[in-house]
Amino acid sequence: MTQEERGQQADANGVPGSAENRGDDQTAARRPEVGSRQPRVPEGLWIICPGCREIIYRKEVERNQRVCPKCAHHFRIGALERIRLLVDEGSFRPHDDDLAPEDPLRFKDSRRYADRVRDAARKSKSAEAILSGEAALLGRALQVCAFEFDFMGGSMGSVVGERIVRAAERALQQRTPLIIVSCSGGARMQEGLFSLMQMAKTASALARLGKAGLPYLSILADPTTGGVSASFAMLGDVIVAEPRALIGFAGPRVIEQTIGGKLPDGFQRSEFLLAHGLIDMVTERAKLRDMVSRLLTFFAN
Repeated sequence: MTQEERGQQADANGVPGSAENRGDDQTAARRPEVGSRQPRVPEGLWIICPGCREIIYRKEVERNQRVCPKCAHHFRIGALERIRLLVDEGSFRPHDDDLAPEDPLRFKDSRRYADRVRDAARKSKSAEAILSGEAALLGRALQVCAFEFDFMGGSMGSVVGERIVRAAERALQQRTPLIIVSCSGGARMQEGLFSLMQMAKTASALARLGKAGLPYLSILADPTTGGVSASFAMLGDVIVAEPRALIGFAGPRVIEQTIGGKLPDGFQRSEFLLAHGLIDMVTERAKLRDMVSRLLTFFAN
């Protein structure tokens, strides 16, 4: 049997790829005719959960506050959505939206910092990596800040630090609690020392809040790392974390390379930190609003 005859027999037996391997166009015969009705799945209708690797209906995840209904993996959510889940409906009023990042160092790596900021604002629909303002929870006034991870990984620059300080000052002036939801990769390298200075600046503002006897609740989402975890994120009167959130200063890979050893399972996850006394509680997103309300009632009494 010649090679051509073997190829024809392979086509007859339904062997996939045989026509393609010979380089002819016989595969066109197996394509649907033009105008035939084919089932179409809308783009973005399904998502793959990074926790259990299951394919999930997107709207089902959104109805469940962006939590996987199969494995309870907590997807990242934006700053505004985060605040809406925490406070009374329609009570949030943003502050300090006029503060925008500048480029005092004229920083440039593979791209100009100014270009990165502009692209991040377009992607996240936010002017900075944090949203701050005043709101109410069960009628109780409070100041709230929430990080926007889609804006340069939620990195902390000088504007982020200034917005946190102003929120703390408003809380001090109005004698209301302060809540900060952290979701950040740390200090913003493009601002150099201007970024690192925010660690001391925010810590100082929170110390004044503490001296006045006003509660500060810190909520840690995935991830909370770098200069954010090394400053205000770990200074709360009560520190609450979402399940399986990555919390730490350096990443696990960097630590393993430094110590030349293997880290324990679950290292730097919120459950690990709770077991070792670094945070106060781990609370699911669906129960977070109720937990925050109970904590504020405790402090008020």
